[in-house]
Amino acid sequence: MLEEIKGSAALARAIAQVRPQVVCAGPAAATPIIESLGEIAREGGLEICHFLAAESESAALFAAVGAAKAGARVYAAAAGCGLPRAAEALVSASALALPIVMTLGDGAGPSDHSDAMALRETGWIQLFAETIQDAVDLHLQAFRLAEELCAPTMVCVDGARLAGAERVEVPAAADLDAFAPPEAAARRCVEALSDGATIGPDAEAEVRYLEYFKRRTALALIEEIAEAFARRFGRGGEGLLRPYRTEGAERIVVALGSLNGAIREAIDDLRAEGQRIGLVALVAFRPFPVEALRAALAQTHEVIVIDKALDVGVGGPLARDVAFALAGLPQAPALRSAIVGLGGRAVPKASLLRLLRQAASEAWDGPYFLDLNERIVAREIHCGGHVAPGGPAEAILRRLERERQAEIAAAPTTR
Repeated sequence: MLEEIKGSAALARAIAQVRPQVVCAGPAAATPIIESLGEIAREGGLEICHFLAAESESAALFAAVGAAKAGARVYAAAAGCGLPRAAEALVSASALALPIVMTLGDGAGPSDHSDAMALRETGWIQLFAETIQDAVDLHLQAFRLAEELCAPTMVCVDGARLAGAERVEVPAAADLDAFAPPEAAARRCVEALSDGATIGPDAEAEVRYLEYFKRRTALALIEEIAEAFARRFGRGGEGLLRPYRTEGAERIVVALGSLNGAIREAIDDLRAEGQRIGLVALVAFRPFPVEALRAALAQTHEVIVIDKALDVGVGGPLARDVAFALAGLPQAPALRSAIVGLGGRAVPKASLLRLLRQAASEAWDGPYFLDLNERIVAREIHCGGHVAPGGPAEAILRRLERERQAEIAAAPTTR
């Protein structure tokens, strides 16, 4: 039954339905989800579950590693700038093949993808949700995926979505028991000879190859589990990517996460103007669906990749992966890269329309920064190389505040 519910509460309810035995979280975690799970536990909705509140994200994820090694069904929540300090625990969970499921509330901004991109090479499977209903469904699939493959899996959700309310349907526990049985988490425990992060030269290549092999295997399994979910619950079914109005499209946009909703609206407007444009919304980012993406983009003339993160000195991380996929095509389409929404900056549909119209009329090299304040940037670039205390961020913030005060002072007063 559909219900209007806050995003974090909907996710907590869905996670409770799969009956985790251990829940781990640090102080900067997606706390509304943990708080909602705690309320469910106090009301008797989680009969056998241990909550581990750690002093840091690193401690929380090492606790998750220990619990998963003991054979428990483990859920973790994480967010914020402290998360990269947990990278060692994340790498260990991958090397030890532990089926931990984690919500990553993308929140470096509060809602760009910098957190997820910083962790993309830790070996975890990464799935990106567009809506809260999508996040609920992907979490339920993630438990089955992690436990069938023995691989840690994170579901990345834009932080702003967790705070808002949406109409969501959470499947009943009995249906989920059949889809992702709780006993699937229990595995034969063996004595660990390594903590996973310090394997050493004798076995490093073999362990990493097996991680690589299993992640490539995951691509087919993600599709199979999504199809099984759709058959049981009547929605979903597209596990790796979701094409939208791509048939006969001369240009196709590629993007991750909740931004795809606004992109679809912009594409509908451009289609009404006669432009042949479509969208491929990626769900699986790690492992990267190279073959599926090549097939989806093979017949188009131009690909516009929209990133909500930046590799400083390189460009958009998603754009780089898409470029790698396109390189395998005999007649690869041209690629354009755009960076949007850094730090959680709003991405209005009008700005998206301007970006996509510009792509139709003129090419650009390197990443295009949407809604960049070029006047402010130019003044910093040409300031003679002097960097004020606090770095460029402090200088830009001070300049913006002075301009804001000047605008207030110049505004006409009304009596």
